[in-house]
Amino acid sequence: MTEEPRPTTTGIGRVLVVVYAILALAATGRSAYQIATKLDEAPVAYALSAVAAVVYIVATVALVRRGRGAYRTAVVAIGFELLGVLVVGALSLIDPVLFPDDTVWSRFGQGYLFIPLVLPVLGLLWLRRVRRSLDAQVVA
Repeated sequence: MTEEPRPTTTGIGRVLVVVYAILALAATGRSAYQIATKLDEAPVAYALSAVAAVVYIVATVALVRRGRGAYRTAVVAIGFELLGVLVVGALSLIDPVLFPDDTVWSRFGQGYLFIPLVLPVLGLLWLRRVRRSLDAQVVA
């Protein structure tokens, strides 16, 4: 019988879950307000903020849950987040006209103290640690 991965809600994993939950709330509120009140001004930027909100929600839920499926979901969500931050961050610097208003990931998350840039790196490192713990349990 294979044991489930160590919960990500202990130690630094707990901090990651809290930060992801806060970003999920912030991005959801921001995108909902922007889409409801001024979607015509910057539809791509506001849609990307909504995508970021969904990614943060999925990552938060996946980090809280146990099991291989939740682990895989967390890796995919956080990997997508990192890719999004890097692509949107670079594009927002290279061609600011593409983003007439900020998204969560604009300029690598500058409006959020660069947390959107650092968080997925920390999240993936933590998940690698969880995976190593799981692999060690299977071998033992």
